[in-house]
Amino acid sequence: MGTFNRANLKKTLYYLKRNGLKNTWYAVRERMEERQKEKYCYHPITQETWEEQRKASEMFTTTFSIVVPAYRTDAQYLKEMITSVIKQSYPRWELIIADATEDDSVAKVVEEVARGYSCIRYVHLQENAGIAANTNQGLRLATGEYVGLLDHDDVLTEDALYEMAAVIEKEKERGVQVKLLYSDEDKCNSDGTQYYEPNFKEKFNLDLILSNNYICHFLVMEAELMKALEFRQEYNGAQDYDLVLRAVAKLMNDESQLVHIPKVLYHWRCHAASTAENPRSKQYAYDAGLRALQDFADQMEWKAKAVPLKHLGFYALQYEENPLKVRPDVGAVGGRLVSGNGNRTVGGRMTETGEVYYEGLPTAYSGYLHRASLTQTAEALDIRCMQISEELQLLFKEVTGISYKEMLNYDLFDASILPQESDYVELSLRLSKAIREKGYLLLYLPNRTEEWDSKKGCIKMRGRKKADELGSVNYWDSFAE
Repeated sequence: MGTFNRANLKKTLYYLKRNGLKNTWYAVRERMEERQKEKYCYHPITQETWEEQRKASEMFTTTFSIVVPAYRTDAQYLKEMITSVIKQSYPRWELIIADATEDDSVAKVVEEVARGYSCIRYVHLQENAGIAANTNQGLRLATGEYVGLLDHDDVLTEDALYEMAAVIEKEKERGVQVKLLYSDEDKCNSDGTQYYEPNFKEKFNLDLILSNNYICHFLVMEAELMKALEFRQEYNGAQDYDLVLRAVAKLMNDESQLVHIPKVLYHWRCHAASTAENPRSKQYAYDAGLRALQDFADQMEWKAKAVPLKHLGFYALQYEENPLKVRPDVGAVGGRLVSGNGNRTVGGRMTETGEVYYEGLPTAYSGYLHRASLTQTAEALDIRCMQISEELQLLFKEVTGISYKEMLNYDLFDASILPQESDYVELSLRLSKAIREKGYLLLYLPNRTEEWDSKKGCIKMRGRKKADELGSVNYWDSFAE
């Protein structure tokens, strides 16, 4: 997609109004750099693969209900949506279209495209009661073991249900009953001829979902669970996010039930009326998402306030106190470590093998899909920018051989006191692994930024105050943009 078009200009002007000239300059600059190196190309499965999947499906028993709320849907988009389900390589599905359109325009298109398919069920609703209520009416008709959510103007890839079924069946053999699955996705233009802006996701990440509905499309959930939760009308516009958050609240103690399929299985269509093309068209949806996040925090009894970030649809939780005090599931918090001149990321969240997330990214940039600016659960945190709970301070000594309290300098321990030959990466990985094995989460807070003086081997303090001199509310407020 071209860098300069009407939609992008509209987004940029709205961003400028919300965030000011400086932030907009960096956002535009980063976006232009991304587009210059963007080389994404979607490749559909071949006919041979389709036939192989159809044959393999004979061994599977999982059934799916695809629920689609429709309202004044463009005829061509509706045809393409229905056709994308009909073309699935996996055969055990039903499509339920809950239509709130006042006239019979949608009904006629469904009748034309779905003729001969008894597995396509159309219901005309008495009134347009809102997307949540409309979807609930379709959901109540679902007979499949799992329910997938599909927007009336989007399309599934031909292998979408097969990939979902294959994972469900595989996990079932291991004794795991998967409750929620999600895939990668991309966007397509209005006529479905170009694919761009892929959203390559990561495995379930509790605090990332509390920052943004990165799960989004294609979402499939166990029917029993979805029907028990249903969609709530007071969160119209963000009803899917609210649903996911409430599901997460039930499943977060057993993450094996939440599965990511690392493959694009959903095309999100962009057109003038869609959120993908014009974010401002659904400002109410972002407000509803903020309320859904606040509801989750309140349900968890965390002392936190949900606040919006610079980019629409992205949020943060402002904790009244150190998260180590208000979240019993968190064993350590860590921030972003930047280079001596303060303009590049050099440490922070790491993989289990020591690679630094967002390494080399300018500190003014937000990274791929803004993830570098979001609070997230980490596999490992940089020991040079880490704070641990009191319960784990003995564990710290076991791993490092040094007392945590003796190293405390301001609110962090002073990494310069570690032996000169210390391998920060190795220590970070061992300590992080030990904390995780104790059953605690590691929380990465990107706005807690520390500057690393590589010559002196320590954090630059420059006017910082000790933790006990800082008002807790003001201090932890700084973690939100």
